[in-house]
Amino acid sequence: MKIPKRLQPLVDDGMVDEVLFQLMSGKEAQVYVVRCGDQIRCAKVFKEAQKRSFKQAVQYQEGRKVRNTRRARAMSKKTKYGQKEQEDAWLNAEVDALYRLAAAGVRVPEPHGFVDGVLLMELVKDVEGKAAPRLDDVTLAPEQARDYHAQVIAEVVRMLSAGLIHGDLSEFNVLVDTRGPVIIDLPQAVNASGNNNAESMLERDVDNMRRYFGRFAPELLGTDYGKEIWALYETGDLHPDSKLTGCFQHDTTSADVGELMAVIDAAKEEELERQARMQDEDDED
Repeated sequence: MKIPKRLQPLVDDGMVDEVLFQLMSGKEAQVYVVRCGDQIRCAKVFKEAQKRSFKQAVQYQEGRKVRNTRRARAMSKKTKYGQKEQEDAWLNAEVDALYRLAAAGVRVPEPHGFVDGVLLMELVKDVEGKAAPRLDDVTLAPEQARDYHAQVIAEVVRMLSAGLIHGDLSEFNVLVDTRGPVIIDLPQAVNASGNNNAESMLERDVDNMRRYFGRFAPELLGTDYGKEIWALYETGDLHPDSKLTGCFQHDTTSADVGELMAVIDAAKEEELERQARMQDEDDED
């Protein structure tokens, strides 16, 4: 096929030998299947900012660090340069997350480079060697659904152990290869320790997976892995190989209103005494 303009630099640099065909076109990017030597890979071409529809929500960006102070200042402003820097940081966040998760053993496509808004990565394949289908495009037997659900939960645990939360996990961004689920699409990956929305996003990711797999194995609908995983993370007890039960004991104890009021009254009294001392010091001056 004709070489797309955005892929021409990779062809010129010898990173890509041939563009075979377009695999998909989405809101964020176009994906092409390319040949690199004797390897068949994917080239994810991110669309320009004005052509993209994904909202770079503040809740996703919270906690992301920008090492260059000049860039950080520019991104806080609405200048053309600042918007470009923000867009670059958004794209780099996905690439960084992919490399970080691959290094942590999470089942994501193996990255092979990022040049001028094009991410070169592994082509995830099905049993016939073709591009693997999305989870939403497959029908599962109950036993297979339980197995795949367990695999996805294990990947969520590995991601969080590496400090990241997908933030938009669903059956539409999980591929199924010969071994099972592979997680894709990470533009909104969340820094777990630096984002106030991390807990709710983790639970939403896990709940999305519970609902999907629960269509094929209804008993999964009674599980509560999200809260269990977060509770272990908060106490520092979450590890890549943590054994989970799918159960979580919710705190049902009622607050002792009398004790609570006593604490409030004590705080008020302490504040009044502090103010009285300050007034006495003013009078002495």
